[in-house]
Amino acid sequence: MKTYLVGGAVRDRLLDYPVKERDWLVVGETVDSMLAAGFRPVGKDFPVFLHPIDHEEYALARTERKTAPGYKGFAIHAAPDVTLEEDLLRRDLTVNAMAMADDGELIDPYSGRRDLESRILRHVSPAFSEDPVRILRVARFAARYAHLGFTVAEETLELMGKMVAAGEADFLVAERVWAELHKALLERTPAAFFQVLRDCGALQVVFPEIDALFGVPQPEKYHPEIDTGVHSLMVLEQAARLSDKAEVRFAALLHDLGKALTPSQHWPSHHGHEQKGLPVLTKLCERLRVPNHFKSLCAQVMQYHTHCHRALELRADTLTDMLQTLGAFKPDSRLEEFLQACEADARGRTGFEDRPYPQAEYIRSAAMAASAVDTSAALLKGLQGEQIGLAIRKLRTQAISDYKQGYQHLTVESA
Repeated sequence: MKTYLVGGAVRDRLLDYPVKERDWLVVGETVDSMLAAGFRPVGKDFPVFLHPIDHEEYALARTERKTAPGYKGFAIHAAPDVTLEEDLLRRDLTVNAMAMADDGELIDPYSGRRDLESRILRHVSPAFSEDPVRILRVARFAARYAHLGFTVAEETLELMGKMVAAGEADFLVAERVWAELHKALLERTPAAFFQVLRDCGALQVVFPEIDALFGVPQPEKYHPEIDTGVHSLMVLEQAARLSDKAEVRFAALLHDLGKALTPSQHWPSHHGHEQKGLPVLTKLCERLRVPNHFKSLCAQVMQYHTHCHRALELRADTLTDMLQTLGAFKPDSRLEEFLQACEADARGRTGFEDRPYPQAEYIRSAAMAASAVDTSAALLKGLQGEQIGLAIRKLRTQAISDYKQGYQHLTVESA
């Protein structure tokens, strides 16, 4: 049985990048011969098998022929006569179209190693245009390797643009979009994912709510970068610095969706954008079938990020109510994720990237002070129903008020 290591494992080994999983290609075999050797079939659409011992994936060499629009419109041909070079030719990028033999020999018929060294993401052949998911994959690879200096080849970006113009991106289904988006959010430079999509025109088709932010101005005094779309990607960059969680990064990216709804005659002001963006967020999450825990954090950050920035000015009762709404007093509180997304928003501005954000520690400490209150006193007084909640709110508000006074006194002394 002739097997080759292929795809990402070869690419990342040559880059001296962590190899997370290995894929193997089998040449000269059939489904029956694989089954006879003890391999277990797992592929629904393609002839893919699991090794009987190490359970790694082994796929038969195959070719693909486009038969209909979209990413499922392919006829698959897997047979012993399909060569290694033919299989590699069907792949998306040259850096993914390399193979390595058992003895370490590199098989590189389409100059993938040269493009690795040049830091270029380039399509292997015109057949790239037959699968719209490849638009998302190229953008995701840009997010993974942008910090190493990788860029998308001009001819590949042009081809992606032609695919969008031809309507291929319209066939992308929610599950595939979310799968690629989720992976991109976890990459080193997730903002590059959206920039590449915008450069080829796909952002408007796949994420129209985000695309609508570009060209919308903000007050230069607070946002030297001015453009709301630029700001959103800068916020995502900062979120990637502060957290490795996809939920935080997603919430940071989408926090200003409401600004796209501001009538142009009111620019650069965006009064009420925190609430206006909520229906837009709901529509986006429903279309892409975004998990609820992503959506809930997004809604919290969208609705209360301005409150967070003004935390030092908020009245004690207002801060108490915000913390209550955020679930800050629950055992499974996501307050820390909320604060990280808000800090990313504050830092995602030209010249503010490394500014301190004391609001986070202030809110964190205020929440701790309120959580430390002995709420059993409200029950001992024989209160019932709404009276209990009101009494607990009063106790927590007093605790936050006391903390606030101590914080202000300490601030004055330090000054």
